[in-house]
Amino acid sequence: PIHYEKAEKNIVFSTEKVTSLGKDWHRPCLKCEKCGKTLSSGSHAEHEGKPYCHKPCYAAMFGPKGFGRGGTESHTYK
Repeated sequence: PIHYEKAEKNIVFSTEKVTSLGKDWHRPCLKCEKCGKTLSSGSHAEHEGKPYCHKPCYAAMFGPKGFGRGGTESHTYK
């Protein structure tokens, strides 16, 4: 078994393990730090070693100012 510090049960068996951010997780424990959405290995963003969903959480928290709020992405540049 593999140990993971955030899991309610600290043991992750290989059949229920997913590896992401250099750690082994229970599948349901790999969640966005902000909204709690369950994530898949390799299909999420990371900030300071913590997982985030790409949209809207990571983009809103760490993306360019105005992202998702009528900022630069709402304009068409030619």
